Amino acid sequence: MFKFLSKTVLHGRRPIKIKTLKCHILQKNPSLSFSTSSVQQSFTVSYLMKTCGLSPESALSASKHVNFETPNQPDSVMAFLKNHGFSKSQIATIIGKMPRILSSKVEKTLLPKVTFFNSKGISSTDLTKLFVKNPHLLRLSLERKIIPNFNFLSNLFQSDNVALVVLNFQPRIFFYDFDACILPNCNVLRQNGVPELNIVKGFRRVPKTFFVTPVVFKDNVEEVKKMGFNPERFSFVVALDVLGSVRKSTWERKFDVYNKCGWSEKEILEAFRRFPLALALPEYKIKAVMDFLVNVMGFQASSIAKQPLLLGFSMEKRLVPRGLFVKDLVSMGLLKKELGLRISWKRGRQTSSNSESARVAFKASPVQSQASIKGRAEAGQRKSRSDAVGSSQGEMVKCASQHGIPPLKFKDESMKVQETSESIPPETNSHIDTVIDFLS
Repeated sequence: MFKFLSKTVLHGRRPIKIKTLKCHILQKNPSLSFSTSSVQQSFTVSYLMKTCGLSPESALSASKHVNFETPNQPDSVMAFLKNHGFSKSQIATIIGKMPRILSSKVEKTLLPKVTFFNSKGISSTDLTKLFVKNPHLLRLSLERKIIPNFNFLSNLFQSDNVALVVLNFQPRIFFYDFDACILPNCNVLRQNGVPELNIVKGFRRVPKTFFVTPVVFKDNVEEVKKMGFNPERFSFVVALDVLGSVRKSTWERKFDVYNKCGWSEKEILEAFRRFPLALALPEYKIKAVMDFLVNVMGFQASSIAKQPLLLGFSMEKRLVPRGLFVKDLVSMGLLKKELGLRISWKRGRQTSSNSESARVAFKASPVQSQASIKGRAEAGQRKSRSDAVGSSQGEMVKCASQHGIPPLKFKDESMKVQETSESIPPETNSHIDTVIDFLS
């Protein structure tokens, strides 16, 4: 099978024969040396498709990260996942995200992590969702990462359940170095007067705010303080999150967009203080909301700057249907449009020129809607007012339903006539003062 060739070379005065070995099999078929690995890869791809439920493309991609000759090892992992409540689709998702899990030792690597989370009170359903969301947790060191980081969260929130909620919300949190980043950043906030409650609240709602180096975090804190944010308010933490997640170039583009919409730099910063997420919104959303409120509804851009929370509302579910609803009420004579975001609401029939006009303030804050009626009248006059209010309410409900707005609720308690410093003559019963929350 092998052929030995001899060559004679001169070494000094004596000839020396050197034998050269050649393999004719490899010469005739060079690809044979890779046949073993090719067979293994073919078996791996087949296993990933048939047993794990991956598509051919996903199986081929996953085979670059894991390789096995026999099904013994991956079969043990598959059995472990099935026994712990993972469905076929969940298993396929996990293996597609992290194929190396098939080479993990069940007793040494996987079981201890599941046992630990079960001991903290997480249900089997929530546990499967957690690992499906981030299967790399199964590869983290239990002693060096999972246990100390979980204990930190549990002590911070004084609750294992809240720690699990945060972990489910931000499953990659355990990949960060708590001692090098998160703990020092929490101390920076404490040193700058941020209440402990807001630190805990911030870590629960926007944990990625803390995932930066302490040097950058300190600079962000100083920048937010210069912008006029009060460290004692939670908006301070939200502003930190926005400042840390928005690039400088993006920040400048957002300023340019607001400038083109008619806001001055002072108004932009004031809007940012009122609603920090105003500079985190995508540019297309800013343009769409401003275009609708200014060009369709006719509001002044400066008025919107004072109510920047409007920018965060859904165009399809809130702003457009309610805005068109208001325009219809104006056309029906139930509302009288004034400057800015204020509108007068006319209810009942006018019987006197001395009647007080009503105002409807469209506030952006989601405060409970409240309607108050001012005036002093006799019992008979109250009944006539109630009839006028009921008639106007019916028209509003009908108009709202045409725009797909949920039924308007009018509380009986809010319709009671309250005493004021001014008395209203019995013959005056035309307009009723009220303030409602349009966008709540």
